[in-house]
Amino acid sequence: MTAGLAAWLDPARLAPAFRQHARLHIPDVLEAGFARDLAVSLTAHVPWSRSLTIGGKPYDAGLDAMAQIAPEARAQLEATLAQGARDGFQYDFDSWRLSDHMEAGLRSGGGLAPVEAAYDFLNSAAFLDFVRILTGDPRPAYCDAQATRYRAGHFLNAHDDDIAGKHRLYAYVLNLTPAWKIDWGGLLLFHDADGHVSEGLAPRFNSLNIFRVPQAHSVSQVASFVTAQRLSITGWIRTAAGRPKV
Repeated sequence: MTAGLAAWLDPARLAPAFRQHARLHIPDVLEAGFARDLAVSLTAHVPWSRSLTIGGKPYDAGLDAMAQIAPEARAQLEATLAQGARDGFQYDFDSWRLSDHMEAGLRSGGGLAPVEAAYDFLNSAAFLDFVRILTGDPRPAYCDAQATRYRAGHFLNAHDDDIAGKHRLYAYVLNLTPAWKIDWGGLLLFHDADGHVSEGLAPRFNSLNIFRVPQAHSVSQVASFVTAQRLSITGWIRTAAGRPKV
């Protein structure tokens, strides 16, 4: 397993397009074998939790614990989530906090080794130099990361990622879904000032979406009939001030 960028990539050649639009979709971004290993690891080995907001507060709940919720309480939870999605910012998807895992020294190897290697890769000189050249910005110094899984009904409402004190420069999505159809939903949508979708991106396998913070965007709800999983590694590229104190 080689954890690295595909040999064809030339960030200097891609830089003008990024600087014009403040975002870029880059296909076939990882060495092919590494991308395949990552997809297998995400599918079979990640200990997922359900990530959601309730009353504006974020929560991660283990899937086993969620399965034990009484039917009446589950119905109330789902109603609360739906109301929150109608009225404001809300999300509901599965995640695994890869940065927290790695920064706590919990590296476990085995089936999780490819995902752990992805964290190392994202914080390597090779990737950070790639980002600096692509963006023309010398400040990128650290990438946080989480694994995400969207299944039927999952979504992420509109937001712009700009949170004071987080020192976020760019957001990224490393797409690792082997196959996906546009009409399944789960599309990364960018919003313009008039409330229209200025661009929509399907989660193409082994592609990188990178965009400057802040930008209004969302992930459209995955259709109820979908049985596939939308898999990715996502996070933010930060300044040195945003690097955690370990």
